[in-house]
Amino acid sequence: MTTLQLWQNIELRSGEARLCLRANRWGARRAIARFFGAISRLGDGVFWYALMLAIALFGGTQGRIAALQMALTGLVAAGMYRGLKRWTRRPRPFRAHEDIVAHVLPLDEFSFPSGHTLHAVTFTVVALAYFPLLAPLLIPFTLLVAASRVVLGLHYPSDVLAATLIGSALAGSSLWLVTLIR
Repeated sequence: MTTLQLWQNIELRSGEARLCLRANRWGARRAIARFFGAISRLGDGVFWYALMLAIALFGGTQGRIAALQMALTGLVAAGMYRGLKRWTRRPRPFRAHEDIVAHVLPLDEFSFPSGHTLHAVTFTVVALAYFPLLAPLLIPFTLLVAASRVVLGLHYPSDVLAATLIGSALAGSSLWLVTLIR
């Protein structure tokens, strides 16, 4: 059984492809596709780099520490998701299912896990550990980034869920390591 056949078998049994198709069809509406496309583009890094810069400039010493921790944890996250994508080689939904359309171009070839979601969760957890008052901004944005990946036809819900778990564990580990250093 090939990797593609294995993933398709999992998708059929779980109903995940149907859920992905439903979200993707909903996202075919012009306004919705533009909205989630913009969210996804911001999640490429622009939003997070601006947040790190703002925290570093206006958050004092704690802000500089938080921004540095976010940046370093983000580098680890990038290595993790790239390695996992090469290892799992899960095709993106729009490549595996002819009815699913990519509403934006993907940044890389494979689907599992969602790098956008992994980074969004990681950055949010670390930032909120230092600046909990940012929660009304960061939590909704992170949820929208995660949803955008499925709506845009670039990821399955399990890609987003796995990235959420990995990002939470990575951020938690990063925060724990900092407590050991202090």
